Amino acid sequence: FIKIFSVKSSPLRMILTVHTKPNARENSLEWIDVDTLKVSVTAPAEKGKANKAVIEQLAQELHIAKTTIELIRGGTTRMKQFKIPTNV
Repeated sequence: FIKIFSVKSSPLRMILTVHTKPNARENSLEWIDVDTLKVSVTAPAEKGKANKAVIEQLAQELHIAKTTIELIRGGTTRMKQFKIPTNV
């Protein structure tokens, strides 16, 4: 349900596809299907505030540091991909 790939000089990491919903009434996480997670955040979609809120929510849910989560695709769209360490 989460795709894994290997990069030469770095450890294995997961690619997590996330559908974001900024300006939601409350923060929440929900699996849409086996490949996609829906993350609703109360932060507005301006100046990266929603992206930061999504990273904070993922870090809290996965019990990892926010700095280990990297946004690799979709900085200004609702469909995003995050790189996450596999040791979660």
